Amino acid sequence: MRAVLTWRDKAEQCVYDLAFKPDGTQLILAAGNRLLVYDTSDGTLLQPLKAHKDTVYCVAYAKDGKRFASGSADKSVIIWTSKLEGILKYTHSDSIQCVSYNPVTHQLASCSSNDFGLWSPEQKSVSKHKSSSRITCCSWTNDGQYLALGMFNGVISIRNKSGEEKVKIERPGGSLSPIWSICWNPSREERNDILAIADWGQKLSFYQLSGKQIGKDRLLNFDPCCISYFPKGEYILLGGSDKQVSLFTKDGVRLGTVGEQNSWVWTCKVKPDSNYVVVGCQDGTISFYQLIFSTVHGLYKDRYAYRDSMTDVIVQHLITEQKVRIKCKELVKKIAIYKNRLAIQLPEKILIYELYSDDSSDMHYRVKEKIVKKFECNLLVVCADHIILCQEKRLQCLSFSGVKEREWQMESLIRYIKVIGGPPGREGLLVGLKNGQILKIFVDNLFAVVLLKQATAVRCLDMSASRNKLAVVDENDTCLVYDIHTKELLFQEPNANSVAWNTQCEDMLCFSGGGYLNIKASTFPVHQQKLQGFVVGYNGSKIFCLHVFSMSAVEVPQSAPMYQYLDRKMFKEAYQIACLGVTDTDWRDLAMEALEGLEFETAKKAFTRVQDLRYLELINSIEERKKRGETNNDLFLADVFAYQGKFHEAAKLYKRSGHENLALDMYTDLRMFEYAKDFLGSEDPKETKMLITKQADWARNINEPKAAVEMYVSAGEHAKAIEISGDHGWVDTLIDIARKLDKAEREPLLMCAQYFKKLDNPGYAAETYLKIGDLKSLVQLHVETQRWDEAFALGEKHPEFKDDIYVPYAQWLAENDRFEEAQKAFHKAGRQGEAVRVLEQLTHNAVVESRFNDAAYYYWMLSMQCLDIAQDPAQKDVMLGKFHHFQHLAELYHGYHAIHRYTEEPFSFHLPETLFNISRFLLHSLTKDTPLGISKVNTLFTLAKQSKALGAYKLARHAYDKLQGLQIPARFQKSIELGSLTIRSKPFHDSEELVPLCYRCSTNNPLLNNLGNVCINCRQPFVFSASSYEVLHLVEFYLEDGITDEEAVALIDLEAPRHNKRESKWQEITSNNSQTLRLDETVDSMGDDDPFTAKLSFEQGGSEFVPVVVSRSVLRSMSRRDVLIKRWLPPLRWQYFRSLLPDASITMCPSCFQMFHSEDYELLVLQHTCCPYCRRRIDDPSP
Repeated sequence: MRAVLTWRDKAEQCVYDLAFKPDGTQLILAAGNRLLVYDTSDGTLLQPLKAHKDTVYCVAYAKDGKRFASGSADKSVIIWTSKLEGILKYTHSDSIQCVSYNPVTHQLASCSSNDFGLWSPEQKSVSKHKSSSRITCCSWTNDGQYLALGMFNGVISIRNKSGEEKVKIERPGGSLSPIWSICWNPSREERNDILAIADWGQKLSFYQLSGKQIGKDRLLNFDPCCISYFPKGEYILLGGSDKQVSLFTKDGVRLGTVGEQNSWVWTCKVKPDSNYVVVGCQDGTISFYQLIFSTVHGLYKDRYAYRDSMTDVIVQHLITEQKVRIKCKELVKKIAIYKNRLAIQLPEKILIYELYSDDSSDMHYRVKEKIVKKFECNLLVVCADHIILCQEKRLQCLSFSGVKEREWQMESLIRYIKVIGGPPGREGLLVGLKNGQILKIFVDNLFAVVLLKQATAVRCLDMSASRNKLAVVDENDTCLVYDIHTKELLFQEPNANSVAWNTQCEDMLCFSGGGYLNIKASTFPVHQQKLQGFVVGYNGSKIFCLHVFSMSAVEVPQSAPMYQYLDRKMFKEAYQIACLGVTDTDWRDLAMEALEGLEFETAKKAFTRVQDLRYLELINSIEERKKRGETNNDLFLADVFAYQGKFHEAAKLYKRSGHENLALDMYTDLRMFEYAKDFLGSEDPKETKMLITKQADWARNINEPKAAVEMYVSAGEHAKAIEISGDHGWVDTLIDIARKLDKAEREPLLMCAQYFKKLDNPGYAAETYLKIGDLKSLVQLHVETQRWDEAFALGEKHPEFKDDIYVPYAQWLAENDRFEEAQKAFHKAGRQGEAVRVLEQLTHNAVVESRFNDAAYYYWMLSMQCLDIAQDPAQKDVMLGKFHHFQHLAELYHGYHAIHRYTEEPFSFHLPETLFNISRFLLHSLTKDTPLGISKVNTLFTLAKQSKALGAYKLARHAYDKLQGLQIPARFQKSIELGSLTIRSKPFHDSEELVPLCYRCSTNNPLLNNLGNVCINCRQPFVFSASSYEVLHLVEFYLEDGITDEEAVALIDLEAPRHNKRESKWQEITSNNSQTLRLDETVDSMGDDDPFTAKLSFEQGGSEFVPVVVSRSVLRSMSRRDVLIKRWLPPLRWQYFRSLLPDASITMCPSCFQMFHSEDYELLVLQHTCCPYCRRRIDDPSP
């Protein structure tokens, strides 16, 4: 540290205090009874201010720069504006000793001999507080919360903003050690507020806000008159009776003298935000100094040690950016670093440190040796076992114990010294002298070796890694490079202030100067880039640069020198440069250049660096070929060019080396078909066709299918063209190809047809199948697409395909519930058995799922199917048996459907009479085995409930009794038990209204008939309504032998008129569908003269049933309206029924031949739009 006087002035009276304007432009001095205002830049006195009547003792500027205040022996305080105008004045009862502005609230504290006052711009009055002793100095804390007052009696009183005492510090010396100056540390980095105190006990001490002392008192050996901190709190200025200003660390370590004066120093301050110091003295002298803090540092490879805060040493690892601080607590004068050694010179000793470990990144130092001795030296160097002191022309070598081992005397001043390595205890030093001599000195050798002598003084030196070259920067800013062995000047470069060789590359050095960094490789031109500072080291791609006080590692790509080597085809040297640090692009360029130069070893290393496996495989294959004896460099280079994308150059080289086929393969692999055609010219058409096919393959792969199809067609590769067109659904393209193909080309045409089917274009598929004559596939196509009409048309022409058409057709119909059509289709295909099996399965499923209505329908369908099959004489008997069985089951399930709904669903859909009749019908029919799904319990339960409701109590009791012997579901249990009990309260007979009548013999039948559904008297089977299950007034009759069905119908249709005995009594009017009788008196229309009635009236004798057989005459006498005919298909005979009550209309379904009351039938048809039994739709004309 050194102080440079900037300007000096002399006032007429003693300068007691001074203050800087916060922006540093003005300086206010208290000199005599005046205030002097100076311009700090050049020391010009701007204006003297005279307002006080006596000596001005103190002055202070507000932190915001708007006001300053002065205090005088005239007991007054004057407040001034920044424009140097006095705006306010107030007084104390004694002379003013000190003033201080609060840094936050701008409250002014003014202290006199016996009190202190607090004034703020907001308050009109000054609040004053008495003091027990004379106040000599005051200072506010950084946050403006507390004010410290220094007393003449050795006490420091710390007050709050209101003036109340919070802390009292009593110094040991008491009134013998008056407090003369105090100041709070302005640093915001300190954890606690620290108060520096200078007293006339000649001590400097530090206290916390709490009153606790920090450290011990520092003895000054003079009476301090003023103390002040630097703006950031890192240093302290102290002046007083020793007639000088001293610089201390913030911890109180003396660092040196700022400026010696001729009289006591009463005041000293630091200009805000700068290193300028102003000093005011007893004799009126004002001195303005600039403090220059010199850089004390040392560098070895990637470790940089430098001084910080004058007493600390920071060691920085330039690569890892790690830092370690070594606190010496004394002024650090010199620093030297070498490998694991660090030497620090302090005023009275030299400390030698070593690293804890040999780890290159270890940053932990420990003290190895202490040389407690004062040394004067210009330069300090440390080696493994020695320290070297350089003073003017003399070099001294000392051991770590402080013993001088050797000394060298130079001819001229030593300007530069550097350790250049060597074994421990025998290191070499490079020394540059002012007279231009450059020497090499070994620590263990008394004799210096002169390397060379040049005309100009040495400023900086460095030796290359192999110690073959020496770089010198002289006082003319020229960088000169010599060959050490020949002493020859290799080259020189201007504008250099420092130089460094690359530690990893022999031929590279860098030098700085003029704001530029210059990198020079070998003898190539210099590469420049902007950089401020001094180059002090060059390691790989990192350049260590010292700028002002900071050292930084600058990453410099070595691209420029690498390209300089590449331009001269010096691949190995270029690789060495690249290893120092270049970008990936540079590595790739190096690899490519080396590859083109057929320098495979370098290329391989470079491609490995960028991890390019493609090129590494190429190099590997070329090396393998070379091992096998291939020597054609043109061929190798052609492969390289092909890999690089220089295809035309590669093709030329292939041709030159006689490998045209490789060029052709290259072009086709790259899909450069036009170039390939040009390369071929008009040679072999086979090759051209092959090219087109490859081109089409490529177009297909790059998703250009249209182009690929065209190319495949032109190359004759129809299958591939069809495949692409089909996969993309291009029907038009496919049909074009199919139509162009010859019918002999069966495979591609079949492919076309398959795609047409897949793309839902059966028309084109049919056209294609016809073209190749594949009728079987055509039939299959029609069947798959369900185009049955075309299939049937084809079947007519080619009967051999009948089975292929009708079987799938029938299956399709059955799946779509079109059973009648399915039956016909099965019949046409001759597969009646299959039809029956499908229907049986459907029926079984319906029963299992309790869809009894459907089951009845399916059984009826089955019966009709069996009847159809029965036309075959071979199967007639079996099928007729099945027909009657299925008809019976259909009737049962049709009836049971109502019972099931009644028992399972909450609401009844049928009248009680209907449920009553159905229950009886089922019980009469279930004389043998009970079919699957039909529950006797449900039937009896329904019968019991409906009998009870309708008054058939006897029958109900019988039903309940029957139920007791059956397994009853839990849900019916309670109801049945209750019903069994309650029925006992009813009379034991049935209502006569419910008793069924036989219309043949007029016998009343019991409600429960052991014979079943036949009359107990005449054994005539009852005919039931298929909806209400009432006994219909129909009697079945049979034809006499010899009368055919057609003849019988013709006879009935004759409608022979019948004459009553009493013609005058009634008149008959006959119209199309009705007959009206006008009666004068009761006339029996079915008189005794009716031959059919006569046939009925005989007495039934035996237990065998005797059917009613009619002759031609009887038939002729019948009315067509009274006869219902079931026109069964052969081999069944037709069934004839005569209505005995013609006025009560009965309707028979023409399909299933079930009988209904006409009103019931019409209602049901309206509800279902079909017959409720066989589901024949009313709009279906066929029977």
